Amino acid sequence: MDESRAVRFLESLLGKSLRVHTTDTRMFSGIFRCTDADQNIILSSTFEYRFPPPEAVQKAAQNADKTAATENPETVKLNMTSRLIGLVVIPGQHITRIELEEIPEQARACELFMR
Repeated sequence: MDESRAVRFLESLLGKSLRVHTTDTRMFSGIFRCTDADQNIILSSTFEYRFPPPEAVQKAAQNADKTAATENPETVKLNMTSRLIGLVVIPGQHITRIELEEIPEQARACELFMR
């Protein structure tokens, strides 16, 4: 992707809701405000989500084994902990994945814009 097209793509993401995953398994969900040459990302109105620790997953799996009434015994559901942190800078070196949260109409508009 050439530089001008990359810039247009990043500009098209401004103000959109992103999910950013980091190396320490946290996930941030917020509004994309800007980035820089070091690939740091700034999000506003951000929620931080943490996955349950392995001990909690193991305990839930053991409890699921005891109660055979579950529909799918291979699946265990646990809630992630979350907190509102507002404005956040996520260092580019710690970003492992970025997802765009969008409705289908937004996806079609973005595809048309990128052509």
